[in-house]
Amino acid sequence: MPLCNPADLQLIHRPGQRLLGLDLGTKTIGLALSDTRRRIASPLATLRRGKFRDDAGRLRQLVESREVGAMVIGLPIAMDGSEGPRCQSARQFARNLLAIFDIPIAFWDERLSTRAVEREMIAADLTRKRRGEIVDRVAAAYILQGFLDWLGSLPAQPG
Repeated sequence: MPLCNPADLQLIHRPGQRLLGLDLGTKTIGLALSDTRRRIASPLATLRRGKFRDDAGRLRQLVESREVGAMVIGLPIAMDGSEGPRCQSARQFARNLLAIFDIPIAFWDERLSTRAVEREMIAADLTRKRRGEIVDRVAAAYILQGFLDWLGSLPAQPG
């Protein structure tokens, strides 16, 4: 399955399947999972990045064990709307995943997601240590929830 337009996920995603949200960092990958009705995103895990094949294998296991029908990868677009090296890295990661296993992948603008999540965690009085432990998976949930909210605002497709 190729990379797809975010709106296309509504057409190709089968009912009952979940979406997996990814927040790609240089050292970690934050993961979030939607419910089967595609309404709520929940933080799932943080993977410590290693060799790509190992990372892809762990993602494949999650896709299979959690009945994931598609992935939403956060795209770190600059504030001026341009795409820099981090966007190129996210796009390459997706292309590499598609070379190993077949799953629809869409990108979602993640501007300021980590900053917004950190601000909320500070307001909730989480310790610096605890924030560091969960920030990536919570940022993935923030990205995925933004996508789900947008997807839910689209007109229903005839089924």
